[in-house]
Amino acid sequence: MSHKIDELILQLENYLECWKQFIQYVNLARKKEFNQEQEDQFLEVKSILIQEFEMILSAFESGAPNKEDVHGVIGNAPSIRFLSELNEGSLRGLENQWHKLLLTFQSLLGQLKATKKNTASNSMWGRMFKR
Repeated sequence: MSHKIDELILQLENYLECWKQFIQYVNLARKKEFNQEQEDQFLEVKSILIQEFEMILSAFESGAPNKEDVHGVIGNAPSIRFLSELNEGSLRGLENQWHKLLLTFQSLLGQLKATKKNTASNSMWGRMFKR
């Protein structure tokens, strides 16, 4: 079980890094400073976010973000160029949705780390009392 938790922790940590990259591209759009290579990278990050989210979702019975919310944030950002044409209020709305999901993913990561710590602590006590 501990190995599975370790894998989920690593997967979620990597996912959160991609999630942070997503907002960096939103900021590029706000500044209207981006090129085609960054557009291509943005599409790749979005693909990873959707694919990895499905894997994360399958690992949690509850507590995971709503699928429609995640797809909504990513779907509302088809390209950096599209984002660069949005008004400031729309960009802030997207950032707000992104931030709420970031907090939910961080919470899941914290729960996994607590589970790992409790599992390790329980196994340590079990070994001590078996002697």
